[in-house]
Amino acid sequence: MTTILVTGATGCVGANIVEALLKRGYTVRALRRASSSLRALAGLEPELVTGDVLDLPSLCAALEGCDGVFHAAAISQYWRNEPATIYAVNVEGTRNVLRAAQETGVRRIVFTSSVGALGQPARQGALLDETAAFNLPPARFPYGHSKALAEAEVQQAIAGGLLEAIIVNPATVIGRRDVGFVGGEFLRTARQGKAVAAPPGGVGIISASAVGRGHVLAYERGRSGERYILSGENVLYRQLMRTVAEVVGVRPPAFVIPAPALALAAGVVDVLRRLRGAPLLVEGNQMRLSTRRLFYDTSKAERELGLTPVSARSAVEEAWAWYQAEGLL
Repeated sequence: MTTILVTGATGCVGANIVEALLKRGYTVRALRRASSSLRALAGLEPELVTGDVLDLPSLCAALEGCDGVFHAAAISQYWRNEPATIYAVNVEGTRNVLRAAQETGVRRIVFTSSVGALGQPARQGALLDETAAFNLPPARFPYGHSKALAEAEVQQAIAGGLLEAIIVNPATVIGRRDVGFVGGEFLRTARQGKAVAAPPGGVGIISASAVGRGHVLAYERGRSGERYILSGENVLYRQLMRTVAEVVGVRPPAFVIPAPALALAAGVVDVLRRLRGAPLLVEGNQMRLSTRRLFYDTSKAERELGLTPVSARSAVEEAWAWYQAEGLL
């Protein structure tokens, strides 16, 4: 029976990968840090192993006897973390996983990157595909830059001839097992009555369960060295937040924030962040990106992996049902 290690298994994406693998009959090892909550894995029974992507010996021990690895561990909540932490975990952590795989003879890897590594389109509303390259100043979007650097590490390992690796680039994930309220922040903010205005941009949305399936399909059908965008629907923020309001049962946002006003507010947030010396609940660069329509072409994953698109509404309904069942909202 095929044994797979999943790093980042206690996060939303990792937990959904674990669930999708178990449903397909794989034997799954879930890597967790000693301090990690297991709530995202509720109802699942993978083999739990303790380790850290910044601790190479623990990775080698976790990978012994495995046939493949899904590397989903990362700092995804970039607005809540400092750039140094983001680069350490996302880049150095990836380098460690690749090295550990080589040392233990594990040849096939699925690396969870992000659509953030694709940068932004040259013109508003144009679709980004797998050929896109990161095109923002690193300081404007350290998270996206870190993922682009991590992808370069993966490609270098492939070129060395010792690994087969597939890169997946998920869009914004909303759905079950999001205990950290990453994509789920849309629902929590609406539930708290704080979603009074929408940014003017747009985003690609994929349900958490679909992103788990997409990873497994990438392992089974993906071509080494290739990228696959995992997304379901491109929506404007005002449409997404209206859908969230309908599902949660609250009032929709009253207006769309003009882009110049949001850019001005982002500058204020930057100043407050510097004065405070610590992350805030929002980040200036995050606000600036929300003025853009970051839309994606999903045809490659549909064609080569067989991933069926899921609507943004389905993703929101999945998240709401899970949060309600878990008593989190």
